[in-house]
Amino acid sequence: MSEARITSIGQTNAVGLFSITFEGDNLTEFRKFIEKFKDDAVRSKELNAILNEIGRIEQNGALERYFRYEGKMGDHVMALPALRSGLRLYCLRMSESVLIVGNGGVKNTRTYEQDPELNGYVINLQKLDALLREDIRKGIVVIEATEIYGADDKTFDI
Repeated sequence: MSEARITSIGQTNAVGLFSITFEGDNLTEFRKFIEKFKDDAVRSKELNAILNEIGRIEQNGALERYFRYEGKMGDHVMALPALRSGLRLYCLRMSESVLIVGNGGVKNTRTYEQDPELNGYVINLQKLDALLREDIRKGIVVIEATEIYGADDKTFDI
């Protein structure tokens, strides 16, 4: 298990963008994703497509049509892009106005579960999702408009 916190990475009128920062890391999971592929000549076009989708989400909100369902039935795990691409960015779509952006990679297998790296990213998001749901149920964390209240100084054991 690792301790993680939710970090705000951007706010617009339409959406609050957040990411995960693991204890001891200086970079959010989203920043690690960008750093991993920004200089990759083969994947830079796909990375730009994902970043363009993030820009569209910043304008319009985290609308369901922008995502592909990836996790298990009932969790909030989704992937960008919804278009055909080998590169996946995994996210928790908490609502149309709150998105927690994780990490991702190149999907070379039929399912993400068959790739240990991708499976790990999804499992981390699923664990965070379950912890957030429990804290929301208890009233510790509240998601309202584009904000996640009660999670800014909280660590989650993922």
